[in-house]
Amino acid sequence: MSIAEHVTGLQHLGLPTAALDETAAFYESLGFVRAHSTVNPGTGERVCFLTCGGLCIETYECAAPARRPGAIDHLALDVDDIESAWEEVRTAGLAPLEDAIQFLPFWENGVRFFNLLGPNGETVEFSQRL
Repeated sequence: MSIAEHVTGLQHLGLPTAALDETAAFYESLGFVRAHSTVNPGTGERVCFLTCGGLCIETYECAAPARRPGAIDHLALDVDDIESAWEEVRTAGLAPLEDAIQFLPFWENGVRFFNLLGPNGETVEFSQRL
Protein backbone atom coordinates (compact mmCIF):
# COMPACT_ATOMS: atom_id res chain seq x y z
CA MET A 1 0.00 0.00 0.00
CA SER A 2 1.01 3.61 -0.38
CA ILE A 3 0.69 6.40 2.16
CA ALA A 4 -2.07 8.00 0.08
CA GLU A 5 -4.22 4.86 0.34
CA HIS A 6 -4.58 5.48 4.09
CA VAL A 7 -5.58 9.14 3.78
CA THR A 8 -9.33 9.68 3.67
CA GLY A 9 -9.30 13.48 3.70
CA LEU A 10 -8.24 16.62 5.51
CA GLN A 11 -9.15 16.15 9.17
CA HIS A 12 -8.53 19.64 10.53
CA LEU A 13 -6.41 22.78 10.40
CA GLY A 14 -4.61 23.79 13.61
CA LEU A 15 -4.74 27.41 14.69
CA PRO A 16 -2.84 28.47 17.83
CA THR A 17 -4.27 31.44 19.70
CA ALA A 18 -3.63 33.52 22.80
CA ALA A 19 -7.39 34.26 22.95
CA LEU A 20 -9.36 31.02 22.56
CA ASP A 21 -12.80 32.42 23.43
CA GLU A 22 -12.40 35.36 21.05
CA THR A 23 -11.15 33.11 18.27
CA ALA A 24 -14.01 30.62 18.73
CA ALA A 25 -16.56 33.46 18.79
CA PHE A 26 -15.12 34.88 15.56
CA TYR A 27 -15.47 31.56 13.72
CA GLU A 28 -18.94 31.04 15.21
CA SER A 29 -19.91 34.41 13.74
CA LEU A 30 -18.92 32.98 10.36
CA GLY A 31 -21.26 30.02 10.82
CA PHE A 32 -18.92 27.52 12.44
CA VAL A 33 -20.30 25.37 15.27
CA ARG A 34 -18.37 24.22 18.34
CA ALA A 35 -18.15 20.48 17.79
CA HIS A 36 -15.90 19.61 20.72
CA SER A 37 -14.11 21.43 23.54
CA THR A 38 -11.57 19.91 25.90
CA VAL A 39 -8.31 20.49 27.74
CA ASN A 40 -5.03 19.01 26.56
CA PRO A 41 -3.91 17.01 29.61
CA GLY A 42 -0.26 17.37 28.62
CA THR A 43 -0.24 21.17 28.56
CA GLY A 44 -3.38 22.23 30.43
CA GLU A 45 -4.33 24.37 27.43
CA ARG A 46 -7.93 24.56 26.26
CA VAL A 47 -8.76 23.20 22.81
CA CYS A 48 -11.84 23.89 20.69
CA PHE A 49 -12.85 22.17 17.45
CA LEU A 50 -15.18 24.20 15.21
CA THR A 51 -16.89 22.80 12.12
CA CYS A 52 -18.62 24.24 9.09
CA GLY A 53 -19.51 22.05 6.14
CA GLY A 54 -16.66 19.61 5.76
CA LEU A 55 -14.04 21.88 7.34
CA CYS A 56 -12.83 21.48 10.93
CA ILE A 57 -10.62 24.04 12.69
CA GLU A 58 -8.79 23.08 15.87
CA THR A 59 -7.99 26.25 17.77
CA TYR A 60 -5.96 25.90 20.92
CA GLU A 61 -4.48 28.10 23.61
CA CYS A 62 -0.88 29.03 23.15
CA ALA A 63 0.40 31.81 25.41
CA ALA A 64 2.69 33.24 22.75
CA PRO A 65 1.93 31.83 19.30
CA ALA A 66 5.25 31.96 17.47
CA ARG A 67 3.69 32.58 14.08
CA ARG A 68 3.21 35.63 11.98
CA PRO A 69 -0.37 36.74 11.25
CA GLY A 70 -2.15 34.41 8.87
CA ALA A 71 0.08 31.40 9.48
CA ILE A 72 -1.45 27.98 10.08
CA ASP A 73 0.34 25.80 12.60
CA HIS A 74 -0.45 22.37 11.16
CA LEU A 75 -2.66 20.37 8.87
CA ALA A 76 -4.01 16.99 9.88
CA LEU A 77 -4.75 14.20 7.44
CA ASP A 78 -7.52 11.82 8.43
CA VAL A 79 -6.35 8.21 8.15
CA ASP A 80 -8.28 4.96 8.46
CA ASP A 81 -5.43 2.85 9.88
CA ILE A 82 -2.83 4.76 11.90
CA GLU A 83 -0.52 1.76 12.35
CA SER A 84 -0.35 1.09 8.61
CA ALA A 85 0.14 4.78 7.86
CA TRP A 86 3.01 4.85 10.40
CA GLU A 87 4.69 1.89 8.70
CA GLU A 88 4.21 3.33 5.20
CA VAL A 89 5.69 6.69 6.24
CA ARG A 90 8.74 5.00 7.76
CA THR A 91 9.13 2.67 4.76
CA ALA A 92 9.11 5.75 2.51
CA GLY A 93 12.13 7.05 4.42
CA LEU A 94 10.23 9.84 6.14
CA ALA A 95 10.98 10.57 9.79
CA PRO A 96 8.06 11.00 12.20
CA LEU A 97 8.73 13.59 14.89
CA GLU A 98 7.66 11.13 17.60
CA ASP A 99 9.20 7.78 18.50
CA ALA A 100 5.78 6.14 18.57
CA ILE A 101 2.15 6.80 17.68
CA GLN A 102 0.66 9.25 20.20
CA PHE A 103 -2.76 9.40 21.90
CA LEU A 104 -4.88 12.32 23.13
CA PRO A 105 -8.30 12.01 24.77
CA PHE A 106 -9.98 14.28 22.21
CA TRP A 107 -13.45 13.63 20.79
CA GLU A 108 -15.54 10.75 22.11
CA ASN A 109 -12.94 7.99 22.17
CA GLY A 110 -9.65 9.79 21.62
CA VAL A 111 -7.31 10.15 18.68
CA ARG A 112 -4.08 8.42 17.74
CA PHE A 113 -1.63 10.45 15.68
CA PHE A 114 1.92 11.19 14.63
CA ASN A 115 3.57 14.14 12.92
CA LEU A 116 6.07 14.89 10.18
CA LEU A 117 7.84 18.15 9.49
CA GLY A 118 7.10 19.53 6.03
CA PRO A 119 9.67 21.27 3.82
CA ASN A 120 8.51 24.74 4.93
CA GLY A 121 8.57 23.96 8.65
CA GLU A 122 4.87 23.08 8.75
CA THR A 123 3.67 20.12 10.78
CA VAL A 124 1.78 17.44 8.86
CA GLU A 125 -0.26 15.31 11.26
CA PHE A 126 -1.61 11.86 10.46
CA SER A 127 -4.60 11.34 12.73
CA GLN A 128 -7.18 8.63 13.36
CA ARG A 129 -10.25 9.28 15.49
CA LEU A 130 -11.05 6.25 17.59
